[in-house]
Amino acid sequence: MTTPVLDLRGVAYAYPGGHQALFGVDLHVHPGERVALLGPNGAGKTTLVLHLNGVLTPGHGSVLVSGMPVTDENLLEIRRRVGIVFQDPDDQLFMPTVRDDVAFGPANLGLRGAELDARVVEALRAVGVADLADRAPHHLSFGQRRRVAIATVLAMRPQILVLDEPSSNLDPASRRELADILRGLDVTILMVTHDLPYAVELCPRAVVLSEGTVVADGVTRELLADADLMARHRLELPVGFSI
Repeated sequence: MTTPVLDLRGVAYAYPGGHQALFGVDLHVHPGERVALLGPNGAGKTTLVLHLNGVLTPGHGSVLVSGMPVTDENLLEIRRRVGIVFQDPDDQLFMPTVRDDVAFGPANLGLRGAELDARVVEALRAVGVADLADRAPHHLSFGQRRRVAIATVLAMRPQILVLDEPSSNLDPASRRELADILRGLDVTILMVTHDLPYAVELCPRAVVLSEGTVVADGVTRELLADADLMARHRLELPVGFSI
């Protein structure tokens, strides 16, 4: 068995005000997996994600990335290995051009010149927007900005790509195109989503988080076909969607 890319063991976390968001979460994601993280609002999904690159530190338990503990001395390498794409691409795009945004992370790692240019082109091609390199991000459509946001993370060559609601606010064509792109990426994916059909389409495995604990972990189709599990944890498939 390979070393997990992500290995959370007994992770518990309470916010300073006293609200306990996570209760002893165990989660293991192995190289090449595509895993959907599902759960109702308030389940602790965002809190969990913020532990993956050291934004939050567990009150109890541990988080390891490819065997490396998420600690202050490892943060630079952890944040290179774990790329998080936020729900709103405007949270990640702030430079004058697409090229500048995608180059920002690798440049901070010390890349320069032809090596940096090649890294930018590689990332933009991976998401199908190489022709937008010299455009201003705020002039792009929402779907294009989401692709560029993914490219800014891919330019760091992460081991795992964490996507927060990647299909939200996309029209049907953009949603399908993004699914095709994500399927073609040679990277481990953890996808946080309320879009259950998207989870079925892209992620063979799903983990259900509810009230700060993992309540199910298995084959996505099998979990979403479990009517009792779905009802107990406020998960609903769209009307007319058949598993």
